[in-house]
Amino acid sequence: MKKVIFALFLLVLNFGSAQNLGLKIIEKPINYSAERVALSLEYLKDHHGLTQKTPTIVPKMIVLHYTAGGTVESNFKYFNKTHLESARNTLKKQSTLNVSSQYIIDRDGTIYQLMEPTQFARHTIGLNYCAIGVENIGSKQQPLTEKQVEANAQLVRYLTQKYKIDYLIGHSEYGVFRKSKLWKESDPKYFTGKEDPGKDFMNKVRLKVADLKLKDKPIN
Repeated sequence: MKKVIFALFLLVLNFGSAQNLGLKIIEKPINYSAERVALSLEYLKDHHGLTQKTPTIVPKMIVLHYTAGGTVESNFKYFNKTHLESARNTLKKQSTLNVSSQYIIDRDGTIYQLMEPTQFARHTIGLNYCAIGVENIGSKQQPLTEKQVEANAQLVRYLTQKYKIDYLIGHSEYGVFRKSKLWKESDPKYFTGKEDPGKDFMNKVRLKVADLKLKDKPIN
């Protein structure tokens, strides 16, 4: 009974902190099946050298992405699958576990939570074990919107209040961590170049959360 009351207290506390920031987050959970749990634990061990009983992370970083097209619904359906599609050969050689993210933000700024921020998601090579992923509906041909800039900034502020977040980066910037202590990837050849979500977008988001003093490069 005490555990239930405590869980409800945390839920109210978290909801309250989001409301204080004028932030509305819509829960849209993907299927985190027993098979996905097993594949996530396997990935944590094989790629990050971490043997865990549950596929959880201790967030230290937020990584912003764009989806390279589609809608919230089409990307949700994609992330909801446990296994990667066959076409993604480079990634599938490393693990059949599908990619996903903890959040996805629509072009009108609506924020959807696909899984708990402390739940493991495969979205950034070498850093999944400590990074919260935020996908944005858009692409190079369909630049991210000002409403998405505002929503990302609010979400970053909210997550920084909840967790000890030290870093905020765009997916294209993750390579600078390859020689840092934060980088955990067992295969030194496993790396893919990225350009999302774009330098202009990152500059705008960073300007709105400058007071948080989040880093974009490793401190070691």
